[in-house]
Amino acid sequence: MKTTTFLTFGALVAFAAVNTASAQTATQTVTFQVTAINQVAVTGAPSLVINAAVAGSAPTSVTSVGNTWSVTCNQTGAMITASIPSAMPAGLTLSANLTAPAGATSTGLTALGVTAVNVVTGITKLNSAGLALGYQLDATAAAGVVSSSTRVVTYTITGGV
Repeated sequence: MKTTTFLTFGALVAFAAVNTASAQTATQTVTFQVTAINQVAVTGAPSLVINAAVAGSAPTSVTSVGNTWSVTCNQTGAMITASIPSAMPAGLTLSANLTAPAGATSTGLTALGVTAVNVVTGITKLNSAGLALGYQLDATAAAGVVSSSTRVVTYTITGGV
């Protein structure tokens, strides 16, 4: 006896569906944030020695070049201030000059003291390296002879929104 099997269209569709893999998905929420970044760095080993004058004039000012500074800021309107921890001896003035990065403004050669002073303003969302940093030492004759001494210059980046 011979047996014949017939599949109906509906049974064929059901058979095909059972043998087909279905896609599966998963989702995940990722939380992220960028906090305020304000970084400043300086390089170099400045040394300033006044050892000359023109007769009848104040001692000759000296400068230190070849120093650099760098900045990274992801805010708008930040500024760099500078200060020294103790006053300079009478008759001596130490000044700093930082070249401004693109879009910012340098205050130029600025005398340093124990109260922080602006040296660069308007720093906005940038990173810039190897910017020129210069120092100048000025003396009056009244300063007399001053033995070797140091001052640590502190640069601070503040502000920004």
